[in-house]
Amino acid sequence: MATPTYTCDHVHLRSRDAVAAGRFYVETFGARETARIGAPVSRVVLDLGGLTLFIEQVGPEMAPAATPPHRGIEHLGLRVPDIEAAVADLTARGIALVAGITQVNPNLRTAFLDGPDGVRIEVLERKAA
Repeated sequence: MATPTYTCDHVHLRSRDAVAAGRFYVETFGARETARIGAPVSRVVLDLGGLTLFIEQVGPEMAPAATPPHRGIEHLGLRVPDIEAAVADLTARGIALVAGITQVNPNLRTAFLDGPDGVRIEVLERKAA
């Protein structure tokens, strides 16, 4: 039996305020909102550089996000062509980093911030090896 072909369809996040969380990704990273489902809104759907994000509205009974580091999805990684420019833009807009620019290896530099609902976000610059 042949192995099926798998492709990424979406990443599903949960939020106590899906609309505000969606606005963060739109304003911070230039995501594009493609849908709002339900009245009141139960899900916001975004296109973030070709990645579909579902942000589901949840109530106060939902447990809070785990504090990184933890098991499961550890972070979202967003590639940029110039990490210094990206970090300057983020900090100019008042977005605090949890880890500044780090040279991981000669071809990779990273920085981290926390998004809504405890989502850790990595901004990274990769150079050709």
